Amino acid sequence: MEIRVLRYFLETAREGNMTRAAQRLFISQPTMSKQLKELEKELGTKLFVRTNYSIRLTEAGMLLRERAEDIVSLVDKTEAEFKALEEINSGEIYVGAPESESMRLFAEVVCRLQQTYPKIRCNIYSGNVQDVCEKLDKGLLDFAIVMNYVDLMKYNYLPMSTKDKWGVVMRQDDPLAERKSFSVSDLKGLPLICSKQWVDQEFPQWFQSDLGDVNIVATYNLPFNGAVMAKAGMGYALMLDNLVNTSAGSGILFRPLLNVPDAEMYVIWRKYQVFTPIAELLLNELQASFR
Repeated sequence: MEIRVLRYFLETAREGNMTRAAQRLFISQPTMSKQLKELEKELGTKLFVRTNYSIRLTEAGMLLRERAEDIVSLVDKTEAEFKALEEINSGEIYVGAPESESMRLFAEVVCRLQQTYPKIRCNIYSGNVQDVCEKLDKGLLDFAIVMNYVDLMKYNYLPMSTKDKWGVVMRQDDPLAERKSFSVSDLKGLPLICSKQWVDQEFPQWFQSDLGDVNIVATYNLPFNGAVMAKAGMGYALMLDNLVNTSAGSGILFRPLLNVPDAEMYVIWRKYQVFTPIAELLLNELQASFR
């Protein structure tokens, strides 16, 4: 299985059309078709269902797409790392992070490093903790920013110097908007909009075993979408502070949630990680900033 052919496969999967994919990769359509047929033969399964005007992935094709994206990303990262060994003042850094105000502190550290090494490029992958840690474990990321419920013993880590506060986002004209804060008991019976991972990780601690009156009407992956649903009147969005615009003209507001632990954030990296010179410089800056 050649990396070049995996790139052909991924481009075809993205475009949903072999002719357009071939044009984007500057190869002929017959060459593209031949290479993909040989890939199917090598794997012993159909990867596409072809029609006159488009193609769609089979179940096997969807599995290969997931694996191929990781493989190609790891190859690209490895090539970039070896190139970075030749020149200390430039290079790529790959970081996974959730939506958090703590990202600002990390960005400030990167900004200081870029003032000395302006050719550095920082690539941010945004996702939930599970996605971010999975990519870190596979070697696709150099660092990750995570909340405190990750098993930190698996990684090297640095605690960040701020904590994010939990709260409730709601319409500005909501009857409960007059309240200045909420407690966990106030949430029972309300239509709640939550991140799925926080339902799994935070709710058992907040509500103990008393989850019977918790009414979750929607879940989200990105806080912006949670705020949109709250603004539409679907319910009350639980999220960390400073992630969405709650200014006077936004139509929504944030109220802090009392009596729950603040979200502590950490920078983590794999144990026995071999860094590129530029990633090593960033680690030194992080250690100086957060220790």
